[in-house]
Amino acid sequence: MPLTASMSVAASGTLTNPLDLTTGSAPLTARAATTWQNGTGAGKADRMFSDRRQLLASATEDLDLAGVLLDAFGTAITWARIKGLYIRAADANVNNVIIGAAATNAWATLLGATGTITLRPGTAIGVTTGAADATAYAVTAGTGDLLKVANSGAGSAVTYDVVIIGASA
Repeated sequence: MPLTASMSVAASGTLTNPLDLTTGSAPLTARAATTWQNGTGAGKADRMFSDRRQLLASATEDLDLAGVLLDAFGTAITWARIKGLYIRAADANVNNVIIGAAATNAWATLLGATGTITLRPGTAIGVTTGAADATAYAVTAGTGDLLKVANSGAGSAVTYDVVIIGASA
């Protein structure tokens, strides 16, 4: 099953300052975008996972990046390298979604062994590697393949969307 995928992270804005006779303006556009063709080397990806998931109050789950998650056709995915990651906490969440290293077999090449990111309701994070990057974020089956996702508190469930793009070798 060939894959063609793309991901971008962008920011734009204009800062203005009204002056006596004119208005100063400082526009900004910053964007990192990558398109991957089918394959496993630089500028290539051959595996993709996407899902909307829910965690009950105070619950956690480990997304196993080596052989447990299923693609859209029900085939187990084993990544060797993650090239794009997108996670978004639902607007309606009351609690935060915490992304970070699992207690054991942590996928630590993105956030380190103990790092976490807190996604407040409606917040998203996107990470994309450049087209020239063949290394990307390595996954080591059995010892470095678990990405932990947690509901930050009691009382209510959280929902989040996840997209993972990468290569099997």
